[in-house]
Amino acid sequence: MTPSLIRRAPVTVRTFTQRFSSTPRGARLARHLALHRLHAWDIPYGSELSDTAALLVAELAANAVTHGRVPGRDFELGVSLGAHVLRIEVSDPRGERRPPHPGELTPPSPVADGGRGLPLVEALAARWAVLDRVPVGKTVRAEVDLPHRRTMA
Repeated sequence: MTPSLIRRAPVTVRTFTQRFSSTPRGARLARHLALHRLHAWDIPYGSELSDTAALLVAELAANAVTHGRVPGRDFELGVSLGAHVLRIEVSDPRGERRPPHPGELTPPSPVADGGRGLPLVEALAARWAVLDRVPVGKTVRAEVDLPHRRTMA
């Protein structure tokens, strides 16, 4: 067969990266813009994948603003959509305050005011990790496996 007759799934990875102020307003804007970008990539508002992404971005951005804030420094959101996975990364400039790694989370007390964000991330994401960020800081990455999507031939 000639190469032009072979049908392959597209290998395009769509990416979106933006910095936001380390404020509650910045965290809300990150969630809104991530959902807007996903909608532009044919992940409609209100779909299961869009809602899952909204929760993941909201939790990771809130953690970056609450625990990773360094005055005068922004946090960064990265969203990438590949053929099989949606990846969400939130980076902040604080490297010394690291969250527990996957499998190390302890359930929060029923009366605690916080501590439910990363267990929610762990429940929603297929995989998640805490990574070093160069030159300084950390990145929390969450990945969601995509349902089988039919490609146009």
